[in-house]
Amino acid sequence: MTIGNKLLELRKKAGLSQEEAAERLGVSRQTISKWETDQSTPDFDKLSLICNLYNITADELINGTKKEEDETKEGLKENNMEHNVENKKKRALGIGIGIFLYFLAIVEVMITIPLMILNPIVASAIFLAICGLATGIIVYVCLFYKESKKEKVEKENMIVKQVNEVIAIIFLIVYLVISFTTMAWHITWILWIVYALIEEIVKLIFALKGVK
Repeated sequence: MTIGNKLLELRKKAGLSQEEAAERLGVSRQTISKWETDQSTPDFDKLSLICNLYNITADELINGTKKEEDETKEGLKENNMEHNVENKKKRALGIGIGIFLYFLAIVEVMITIPLMILNPIVASAIFLAICGLATGIIVYVCLFYKESKKEKVEKENMIVKQVNEVIAIIFLIVYLVISFTTMAWHITWILWIVYALIEEIVKLIFALKGVK
């Protein structure tokens, strides 16, 4: 907002016409019009009269709009910071739950198959279900609790890479455990097909959300 716009706003707020304002300030109506349309600015000796008329300070007249804009920008900045902090907390919680589920899946396979509590096929199905849930949680929190643009640009590729690395390690452990336990090497290789499918699904999900 310019000084002219500010003077126009103050005059209307005070309920004065241009003639009335001109009379009180000791200038012509044309001068008031020029001030309010930014064709000219008040002389220094008129500033105190204007401030007294509208009950404001010179600083408010000259810099008031800038201060308001700065305060608004500062408020938006603080809100964005709070939003980013809240998103980081939710992402951390979701990723933590996902990692816990991965470890739970590994424990389930390492206990149930060697002890023959469950059929290897059933145990493998439970493992895949838990891994799928863990992956879904991690992908969800990474997509819906987004970081700021700057952080997103820096980490977008890292997210996909880390998720796929975790999945690869887990599948390797499970593959070795199941294979050495059952000696069914001719069947367990199928796990790598499942891994490749999950890896592509993760990439597709991120791609659909604009993450390369």
